[in-house]
Amino acid sequence: MTTAELLLHPVRLRIVQALLGDRTATTAQLRTLLDDVSTATLYRQISTLVDAGVLEVVSERRVRGTVERTFRLVTERAQVTGAQAEEMSADDHRRAFLVFAAQLLDDFDAYLDDPNRRGMADDVVGYRQVALELTDAEALDLVGEMAQLFARYAELGPGPGRRRRLISRVIMPARDPGDPSPEE
Repeated sequence: MTTAELLLHPVRLRIVQALLGDRTATTAQLRTLLDDVSTATLYRQISTLVDAGVLEVVSERRVRGTVERTFRLVTERAQVTGAQAEEMSADDHRRAFLVFAAQLLDDFDAYLDDPNRRGMADDVVGYRQVALELTDAEALDLVGEMAQLFARYAELGPGPGRRRRLISRVIMPARDPGDPSPEE
């Protein structure tokens, strides 16, 4: 199974997302976070991620005759590399993007349905699109600078007054206005 196939399964993607940012969780905690997923499915998908080296067991303890394991995401194993992305077909990318977009929509729906939601401005929630005129080198610089900025804030970790925030990124060249639409 390729890394993309492994990560872009809807339940496995949600498990990975739950552990982003150096978080750890037990299976019971993951069951609470993914309460719409059957226990058998959750255990099976966790096992698949452990077998693939995407999750690692950081501790085990006995709880009422069973072993409770705590998992951590192995970040470097939870990414599709540039070389792997190049090997994917256009249809593979479409399926992967559909899973990505569906998860984004699910996260946004959960936010909108949250009874404790204060409002978009107060919760610092938004969605924006910007178009920049960049050379490939400038686009690579931008991506590198964004990665450094995200890393700086990721180091802060949990703390008083902090909330876990999701930032999703899609970067692609825009269609030239002179290009025909796909329907033409």
